[in-house]
Amino acid sequence: MTTSNLTQYRANWQDEIDSAALYSAIAEIEKQPPLKEVYRRLAVTEQSHVGFWEEKIRAAGAAVPSPRVGWRTRTLIWLAQRFGTGFVIPTIATLEQAGEHTYQKQPETAGTGLAAQERSHRRLLESISGGSGSAGIEGNALARLEGRHRSLGGNALRAAVLGANDGLVSNLSLIMGVAGAELSNQTILITGFAGLLAGAISMALGEWISVQSSRELYQRQLGIEASEIEHIPDEEQQELALIYEAKGLPKEQAQALATRLMSNRETALDTLSREELGLDPEELGGSAWEAAAVSFFLFSIGAIVPLLPFVFFQGITAVIVSAVASALGLFLIGSAITLMTGRSIWYSGTRQAVFGLIAAGVTYGIGRLLGVSVSG
Repeated sequence: MTTSNLTQYRANWQDEIDSAALYSAIAEIEKQPPLKEVYRRLAVTEQSHVGFWEEKIRAAGAAVPSPRVGWRTRTLIWLAQRFGTGFVIPTIATLEQAGEHTYQKQPETAGTGLAAQERSHRRLLESISGGSGSAGIEGNALARLEGRHRSLGGNALRAAVLGANDGLVSNLSLIMGVAGAELSNQTILITGFAGLLAGAISMALGEWISVQSSRELYQRQLGIEASEIEHIPDEEQQELALIYEAKGLPKEQAQALATRLMSNRETALDTLSREELGLDPEELGGSAWEAAAVSFFLFSIGAIVPLLPFVFFQGITAVIVSAVASALGLFLIGSAITLMTGRSIWYSGTRQAVFGLIAAGVTYGIGRLLGVSVSG
């Protein structure tokens, strides 16, 4: 038994502590009974994994530490409480995938089923968030599971982090380029504010067009589906039965379920929209105006960070304070990204800050050269 083995056991134990706590919390937050039960069972499984690693730690002659939920898990629970479980499910699925690969490399887990269980958890979460098929889940429960989360399947957390990052890096580079040319503080402020507005408006408009175009496409698809239900109901019923068979229901049950659902046109359209098209008729991808406003806000939050120091300072002092404030902001953004990647805070945060400062340094140098060339 080596020190590295014991360190790995403790790391695995902590991961399982976090997973069990996370699933337990999500089970309490979730309002849909089928999903609540799914998350509760996942928590029970993860708790059994905790026991497995506790035995390994004791067998190595070490004491089991006092259980303590990590900061990443507490943050994900907080986000789920504020924005709903669908907001964090794609991130959790990614973490489960990382756990699956970790266990595959460890001889202690060979023949235990731990890696297979993590793989099963990941596939189930992908099914809930709309990331893959869901064979074997009962039809009407599946419709509730998939429709409940599909609008957030693209990971809103990731979009939020990257939106703020785009604002910070782009405006930092712009401001440093102007500052490098040794222009006045007033010019830098006007340029930085213009960059903030231009970037935020561009982001908002792009998001609005994207979401609105998707909504229009979804509405057209729903119209076609409604027309088919009206004019060829038998074919639509057979299609729905085949979908449920593909998901694991026996042929007789699939046909009976399809017949019951097709007896009501409104229910049939809702079900076929979810099962065949992967759409939630009540959401259709969300509000385009809301998406635009959020994009504008997130970009602006990032873009204001390198600009504010020039309100209070001038010259090289303002440049230094702006660079330091931006580096801190980039480090925090890099740290937030670890919610999705599971990497070290120091690694991700430092990497984000270094890359952002390199971009700012390049534009500052170019601005400096251009300023000297023009003045000379």
